[in-house]
Amino acid sequence: MLIDIGESDAQLALTAARAGADVVRDMYGESLARFEKAAGDFATAADLAAEKTIVEVLRGARPDDAVTGEESGSTGAAATRRRWLVDPLCGTLNYAVRNMLVGVNVALRVGDEITAAATADPFSGEVFWTDGRLARVRNDGRDEESAPSPDSRLVDVNLDPPFPNAPGFQAVRLLADPAFARRFRPRVVSTTLAVAWVAAGRRAAYVTDGDLRDSVHFAAGIALCRAAGCTVTGIDGRPLHTGAGGLIAAADAETHAALLGMIKEQMSHSS
Repeated sequence: MLIDIGESDAQLALTAARAGADVVRDMYGESLARFEKAAGDFATAADLAAEKTIVEVLRGARPDDAVTGEESGSTGAAATRRRWLVDPLCGTLNYAVRNMLVGVNVALRVGDEITAAATADPFSGEVFWTDGRLARVRNDGRDEESAPSPDSRLVDVNLDPPFPNAPGFQAVRLLADPAFARRFRPRVVSTTLAVAWVAAGRRAAYVTDGDLRDSVHFAAGIALCRAAGCTVTGIDGRPLHTGAGGLIAAADAETHAALLGMIKEQMSHSS
């Protein structure tokens, strides 16, 4: 692949995510080797191949930057302010059973801020990307500005462990809340592609528990939502990476307030 070392960080994130997505799409349906990790988690040969391709693109254009990849870990100078966060195949279990709900995430952290990010959908060909100011969706070479909307009433909830705030907060209990059922419709796609969908108006919100600081899974989606003007906090309403942790990314303040109220009610009943 021809690498343009002069392209912007945002364009580089898009290029790298799209390169990884090409690998994921090309290997789809093959009988792939699995590499066991922890607690039933695993990677496939496609995860490793996509990450290798993404890192090669990043290294070719920004050789002095550090990289943290889900599969290969951290490389480069530990003290550098510029670190790329790479999730080469978010939704590995989906992919392994030939379900096309997956995403490829690339984000750049400079100091404490994510300044560029991209999430690529290998099968639609779309890339959701941001330069930290605006969020856009690129398809067939054309960019459309992201426009969050609560109109779908679809809320994606991450039910995968770990659950650090249990029993105070458990996402599965949110789905059983009568107030949730009256207002929203749950979705569980098991890939952070759904966080990008909040920024693009295809989900009203996304909720997860967990420590998301420097998360290769969530950094790109969070950056997209922030740039698109979504309301983004931890599950207790505090700024991200403080307090109880977790994530509520909502298309608007009203949707966020409704979900936050349900979560606080759940947490108050368990204390």
